[in-house]
Amino acid sequence: MSTVADGSTSQEKVDCIIIGGGPAGLTAATYLGRFLRNCVVIDAGAGRASSIPRSHNLPGFPDGIGGADLLSRMKRQAQAYGATIQQGRVVRLAIVEDGFSVATDATNWQAGTVILTTGVRNHRPSMPQSSHDAALARGLIRYCPVCDAYEAKGANIAVLGCDDHGAAEAEFLRPYGARVTLLAQRSPELSWPDEARLVGLGVEIIKEAVVEISIDGDQLAVRLADGRRFSFDTLYPALGSSPHTQLVAEMGVKLSEGGCVITDAHQQTSVSGLFAAGDVVESLDQISVAMGQAAQAATAIHNLLRLRESE
Repeated sequence: MSTVADGSTSQEKVDCIIIGGGPAGLTAATYLGRFLRNCVVIDAGAGRASSIPRSHNLPGFPDGIGGADLLSRMKRQAQAYGATIQQGRVVRLAIVEDGFSVATDATNWQAGTVILTTGVRNHRPSMPQSSHDAALARGLIRYCPVCDAYEAKGANIAVLGCDDHGAAEAEFLRPYGARVTLLAQRSPELSWPDEARLVGLGVEIIKEAVVEISIDGDQLAVRLADGRRFSFDTLYPALGSSPHTQLVAEMGVKLSEGGCVITDAHQQTSVSGLFAAGDVVESLDQISVAMGQAAQAATAIHNLLRLRESE
């Protein structure tokens, strides 16, 4: 990146800018590098994958792998094929002539294409950050039944979120847990059919609001508004999540009812040249899915750029 006479920085041009440095973003960077494309990954850090204590369902790692270790390996791989990885938060994404302009607080980039891999933010239970993070690291709090219900096999499981989403999660977990209890963070919003179905499956429903969650030895302690206390081996917050789509929502990119980015079969959004992959897209939130979507996006981008170059 060069500096012009007035002290400002000019925009460095690359083939693709990838916003987000999780599994999707780093997979896309590796593919693009192997396609001999120049790309930059702009990563704000603190993505969901980095907080995974150990994943056991990722193909190729029979003994499991921690999220931070996985990202470190993927980063080295992307850099080996020429990807630039820059720490920072994107503050502006705009359509310009011949592509897109992306700005962070410190740098400016321009590219013919962009891949959005910004993921989502989990809605967390009400508890101190330090306690939450310690419980997450120890498996006392888990966010993904699809990923790790197997690891909770035979446990005393709680699901936090007494609504249709919580009911669906409790039903999914019921075959795994020795006991499954559905808790309410606030007032319950459970429909009668959902409640009847859960009761029939043997799920205990506690409608009194949870007012405190804390670590108690090898378990998670829960105190209710009426003073009752319960202990669980693990707790799944079923409180939903919010996709990080602010950058593209302002551009008029089509979003789903849940706020996720809508893409075509090649991961392109409603804006030509702008692609999306990973949890920010309406799909199954899994690392393997994010990697597959990133491979689709990177290949489509390479072919799109080849077409442009031939014109």
